[in-house]
Amino acid sequence: MWEGLFNADRWAAAFSNMGTFWDGFGVTLSVVVAGLALSLVLGTLLGVFSTTRSRVLRAVSRVYVEFYQNTPLPVQVLFMYMAGPQFLQAITGAAQPVRIAPFALGALGVGLYHAAYISEVIRTGIEAVPRGQMEAAQSQGFSRVQSYAYIVLPQTFKVILPPLCNQALNLVKNTSVLALVAGGDLMYRSDNFVSLYGYLQGYIICCFMYFIICFPLALLVQWLERRSKERPRAKDIPGVTNAGDADGAAMAGEGV
Repeated sequence: MWEGLFNADRWAAAFSNMGTFWDGFGVTLSVVVAGLALSLVLGTLLGVFSTTRSRVLRAVSRVYVEFYQNTPLPVQVLFMYMAGPQFLQAITGAAQPVRIAPFALGALGVGLYHAAYISEVIRTGIEAVPRGQMEAAQSQGFSRVQSYAYIVLPQTFKVILPPLCNQALNLVKNTSVLALVAGGDLMYRSDNFVSLYGYLQGYIICCFMYFIICFPLALLVQWLERRSKERPRAKDIPGVTNAGDADGAAMAGEGV
């Protein structure tokens, strides 16, 4: 086994198929972008629902989160792959099942799945903001929607950026589920290479390409965690802070 991993001919065969791997890399990256956008929008909406006074909205958010967090992602994707075309046929009235493009299937699969986790992150972030912020905004004439948009959510995102980036990392790795439905992603292309040649170099290249996507995100998570622990610095306000510093220096000089 170890001799095969260092075999020059096998690596030459793997590198000669790099075009296939890069095609899969492009599909994976596009699914990541679309799935992340969907999960952020839907997760934020559900997170806000879970903190409203409406029992109906809270129930909708709770049911969604519990369903997606307690069922496996591969089962969800396979169900959409098998039942989705028939469902679309019934809606559109088509003569045959409507095929779902692998890209759409992957983006919907990881997007809907991670929206449940992002919803919980958003909920905990909103609950960390003092309730007085909402009340103060509404007392100034803001509607509840405006209070969320301009007061609560901006403060929330500063707190939850590290866990959001962790969810982005998990989303990248979970796109490999597309290999189950011949999605043309990086994992699918690597599986095809290994099945055709029997060389494990395909999986090594696959891991390295996932690393290219995930490592910058991991560095971003570490940087955000360090920044969140730093104490906020006072802002320099022209005519205020400078004057205060000068007065303080003058008073210190007089005391000496």
